[in-house]
Amino acid sequence: MALRQIREEQDPVLRKISKEVKEVTPRVKQLIDDMLDTMYNAHGVGLAAPQVGILKRIAVVDVGMEEKQPHVFINPVITRSQGKCNGTEGCLSVPGLFGFVDRPEKITVEYLDETGAQRTLDAEGFFARAICHEVDHLHGILFIDKPEFVEAVEEDEEGIDE
Repeated sequence: MALRQIREEQDPVLRKISKEVKEVTPRVKQLIDDMLDTMYNAHGVGLAAPQVGILKRIAVVDVGMEEKQPHVFINPVITRSQGKCNGTEGCLSVPGLFGFVDRPEKITVEYLDETGAQRTLDAEGFFARAICHEVDHLHGILFIDKPEFVEAVEEDEEGIDE
C-alpha cells in the first residue's frame, strides 16, 4: 500500500489536460492501486490521476455504501448523457468546500478497465455524478469552475454547515 499526496486547488497540475494511456503496464497497475489506497484513506468516492500529480487519463470511483465496489476508468469518454440534476459535490483537492453543481442524471462511458479490456458502462444518479466529476479532472476542470456551481458551503467539524 502506497499513499500518494493529494494535490490541492492551487497546484497547476490540476489545470492541465491528461494524456491518454497507451498500454496498461505494471506501473499503471501500481498507480491504480496507489490511487485506490489514497482515495479510501482520504474517505473519498473518486480520485483522478492528476490529483496525485500524474497527468494520465485514469480515474477511480467507488460509491459503494456498505462495501467496497471500486471501478477503474482508463481513457474514459462519456459518449451519452441524459437528463440533468443538481446535487452537492466536494473534492479531495478542494478540502472543506462543497457546492451545488448540475450534472447529467444518466451517462454512458467507454473506457479501458485495469486489465486493458474495452468496456462500456451505463451509470445514473450519484455514480454518474462521480464519474463526470473525475472525467472533468482529466480535462483540468475542478467542480468550482462549473458555471452551474451556485453556492459554496464550508464544512465544520461535524459535517456540512447549513
